[in-house]
Amino acid sequence: MATTGLPGPVALVGVGLIGGSLGLALMGRAGVTDVRGVDPGDGVIARATECGAISAGGDDLAEAVKGASIIVVCAPVGDIPGVVRRVLALADPDAVVTDVGSAKSDVLSALTPEERARFCGGHPVAGGERAGVEHAREDLFDGATWFLTPTEETRPDLLQRVHGMVSSVGATPVAVDAEVHDHLMALVSHLPHVIASALIRQAADTAPQGREALRSAGPSFRDLTRVAGANPALWADILLTNRDAVLAEVRKHRAELLEVEEALRGGDREWLQTFFASAAEGRERLMAVDDSAGGESTRVVVEVPNRPGVLSEIATALGHAHINIEDLHLVPARPDEPFGSLEIIINGPDAARRAAEMISDRGFRVA
Repeated sequence: MATTGLPGPVALVGVGLIGGSLGLALMGRAGVTDVRGVDPGDGVIARATECGAISAGGDDLAEAVKGASIIVVCAPVGDIPGVVRRVLALADPDAVVTDVGSAKSDVLSALTPEERARFCGGHPVAGGERAGVEHAREDLFDGATWFLTPTEETRPDLLQRVHGMVSSVGATPVAVDAEVHDHLMALVSHLPHVIASALIRQAADTAPQGREALRSAGPSFRDLTRVAGANPALWADILLTNRDAVLAEVRKHRAELLEVEEALRGGDREWLQTFFASAAEGRERLMAVDDSAGGESTRVVVEVPNRPGVLSEIATALGHAHINIEDLHLVPARPDEPFGSLEIIINGPDAARRAAEMISDRGFRVA
């Protein structure tokens, strides 16, 4: 886990489970002493202060973000675009704004290029069944993937700052394109919630010969539908915020079911057997351990031109290839020089070699 070196105070806009856990981790692990919180909820700031998630707080957004070096928007997903714009208008010019929402494209489309320069979207793949700062945990992000969605406008020094914050709380920062992120979440998170809820609704309305289906369900059904009905207001907002990507995955899933329907109608046993076999192969790949990312941390040094978007381009390309950056340090080019240097720390020499090859293939000089 990277040690801190985070400059200045951190402000949390929203101090629920995620914001509260981040505050606990920043103060308990990363050594940040000034973590401000702002939240309009009744008694939230008092509870957050009592449990040690923030060092100070209130309901004045301008006061909370003044002088902060990192501002993390932990508002409800449907409110994030508007809150991010308000925060950017109030924050210091050298502050970076990030968020924790599970849909990113809507936020970026709401921002101007100048605003995107000071914003780097984020999404920690972590959470719990119980919401609220009273359930916050310092270890919530341990080993969790924390997606970052920088754009070509994102200032490299600010991306570096957010990357350092994420590493300092025990998470693994992974840079991906915002649209790619949204389609991934639609498939592996948002669609499963829809399917689970649909199955529960179908079973709840089914009672052949008076025998209720839900009372006959075994552990496989319970496991499959564990997330059904979770926080209806939140999930309605998530689906609407990521509407296009979820619609695309719903259509693909419907096409899969139509193929199953055709096979059943035609009595095609061979197709059904292949269907289950391919699913088994896919799950085996999903569960396989990647041995390439392990062992000694290895340094890759890249000569980078003095132009916007270079750090975002390299970090996103590695993130798409499942090569995680443990730490990074950018030395920008001086005004009279065409190149600066980017130092990337990769876990494992094999992964580092792959990273160096990928970066070189994109036209950068690698040491």
